[in-house]
Amino acid sequence: MPDTDPRLLEALASLNQIGAAMNQLGSDETVSVESTLALIVESASRLVPDASAVIYSFDPARGEFDAASRVSAGKWDNAAPGDAPRADGLGHRALLQRKRMLSYEQANLQIHPVRAAAGARTMGCFPLIVAEKPVGALYVYLLEARPFSQLELLMLDNFVNLAAMAMYHAQNLARIKRELDRKQDELVRLRRAGLLISSRSRLEDTLKSILEMALDVTGAQFGIFRLLDRGGKSLVTGAVAGAEMSHPLVEALPVESDSVMSWVARNRQAIRIEDLKAAPWSQIYYPLDAQMEMRSELAAPLIGSNGRLEGVLNLESPAVGAFSEDDSHLLQALATQAVVAIQEVRLLDALQEVTRLLLNQPLPALLQRLSDLACELLDASASAIWRVEGSDLVYAASSGGYRHGERIPVVDSLAGQAVLGREAVVAHDLRADARFHRPDLAQTQDWKRALSVPLLVGEGREPLGAFSVYSSTASSGQFIESEWDKKVLVFLADFAVLAFQNTARQDDLRSAQEQRSVAETFAAVGDITSNLLHRLNNKIGTIPVRIQGIEDKCADVLQSNYYLAHNLKEIERCAADAMQSVRDSLSHLRPIRVEPVNVAARVAEAVKSAQLPDSVLVRTETLESLPVVIAGGSTLELVFANILENASDAMDGRGIITISGATGPSWVEIAISDNGPGIPPELHDHIFELNYSGRRVTRPGKLGFGLWWVKTLVKRLNGSVSVESDGQHGTTFRLRLPMTNQR
Repeated sequence: MPDTDPRLLEALASLNQIGAAMNQLGSDETVSVESTLALIVESASRLVPDASAVIYSFDPARGEFDAASRVSAGKWDNAAPGDAPRADGLGHRALLQRKRMLSYEQANLQIHPVRAAAGARTMGCFPLIVAEKPVGALYVYLLEARPFSQLELLMLDNFVNLAAMAMYHAQNLARIKRELDRKQDELVRLRRAGLLISSRSRLEDTLKSILEMALDVTGAQFGIFRLLDRGGKSLVTGAVAGAEMSHPLVEALPVESDSVMSWVARNRQAIRIEDLKAAPWSQIYYPLDAQMEMRSELAAPLIGSNGRLEGVLNLESPAVGAFSEDDSHLLQALATQAVVAIQEVRLLDALQEVTRLLLNQPLPALLQRLSDLACELLDASASAIWRVEGSDLVYAASSGGYRHGERIPVVDSLAGQAVLGREAVVAHDLRADARFHRPDLAQTQDWKRALSVPLLVGEGREPLGAFSVYSSTASSGQFIESEWDKKVLVFLADFAVLAFQNTARQDDLRSAQEQRSVAETFAAVGDITSNLLHRLNNKIGTIPVRIQGIEDKCADVLQSNYYLAHNLKEIERCAADAMQSVRDSLSHLRPIRVEPVNVAARVAEAVKSAQLPDSVLVRTETLESLPVVIAGGSTLELVFANILENASDAMDGRGIITISGATGPSWVEIAISDNGPGIPPELHDHIFELNYSGRRVTRPGKLGFGLWWVKTLVKRLNGSVSVESDGQHGTTFRLRLPMTNQR
């Protein structure tokens, strides 16, 4: 076997060394592309005796070699001014033809004058190409005029491939590093945007800060946030940033108008426009400032997690092609941050508003506002709040044109499923969902999606009711698919629970205060009336005695004067009746002896004692089946009689009174309804006051305590009384009394 050429062994060792160095590129800071290329040119100069080797990198964008990238080796290699590759030299020809160029194979080729002056007689140029992309060239110069041997060319081709890979790898690493640096910068900016959201209380300040950040990172000149108005018809300016503008056009922009921002809002997609003078954008471009020419635009829609369009974020620049795809991606990320800011500010505003309302608004007004907020925050078409009463959910408040019955069953309703399961329930299509018991209602109301959450109380999470929102087929919101929307509705539901509990506590406190006031009043009235009765006994009690004395002494006169005798008898009878009336009235001031009472019987007695005119008809329904209640018989009769007389007076002595009963878990309810003119809602809280005199007393002999007396007596029976009326179609008084176990 012939001896192996030592140069081959040395070349192979160099290849191995170069390969090892390339494996360390990017992972070992001591190994760089420059050191790897230096190893390659040094190996090439050793492979070819008395040769020098030089590598230059090539910039495809500029179409020229980079003189500063020179890496060389060789015994006689010395950099000299002007020795960089020429524009029409062998290097450009090698890159153009994608093959090596040898000076002795090219006609009319002159070696670079500077290299020739240094003694070069033969030259070879090897293009460095990776994936059809030129990255540089390797030049090899010989001092003697001879061709390269086959071994030398073969090994130089190997060195060329390694050099090309090293340079390509280095370029990729540099590009990746630049990309990582840019991403890192974007992350820093997005973190800053996140901090802005949590640190700014005003939405306008947050949006303007995000705009300024977008201008800084993209190099845009102007930026604007336009937010969708509540009606979803127009984009209104939320914030503007950028260079000083003389006449900014910031008025409301209809979504259906011809403009880039309207196009983005309608199509719900980001857009990057290289040149606003190109079709079709030139026809619909709406300038931010009519006196300034903008040439490129970048816009992104603001879309929440529920699919709701919140607005559009827009940037503009006077330069053509000012924005890159990376700028578009960053703007969309900032748009997402802006949506978060909008949602959080709206939620914070709702929290502050509802907290204030809890302190000073009655329950109906607060529930109504919570219902309105549910539609606003969740982009829902309608909403409703329900409260559990037995096996039903009773309507408490609604918004968005909600139309439904006053009661729905717990078991056979979507809202009831939330109550029974104590968790949120969603429906994608109410018209086909078996859990929704009124598909016809979904059809007429144009409801498609629904979300219901329970109103849960205390640590035991007992259900108090349900809060439901409904979305129409035309609505853009997908609230049932968003955990954010579930959390928002649960948040509002918790406030509804607080409202119910707060009202209950206030009612308990008011009841306790009223009972104390009643007790004090009755104690004082008892003392006064005892003294009054004593005086009446002393004064009125002498009337019969004196009349008897007159009858004894003036019998002849009285016998002859019928008029005088008759009037004396009437005076005596009236005095006796007055004493009995005082005794009867005082009986109601003493402690009531409660006992099991039959409601139907007491109603019948009250109808008799009320002495209603014949033109007033009293109807009773379901009273005979009512359970026995705990009350004072005569007291309850007085209560019924007083309400009946009040109803008769309201109807001017002509009309129908209906008395019906219902049973609850631990109480009996008696409803007394008339078909009179009704009581205006604003007077409902006043008619039970002691000094209220909204209607002239028409019955002689009455003290005029009226409904205050009714409420006072019912309170003493541990019951309650309320009024229902729209002020136009009659009045209903509802009395609730505690039930006994007796039937």
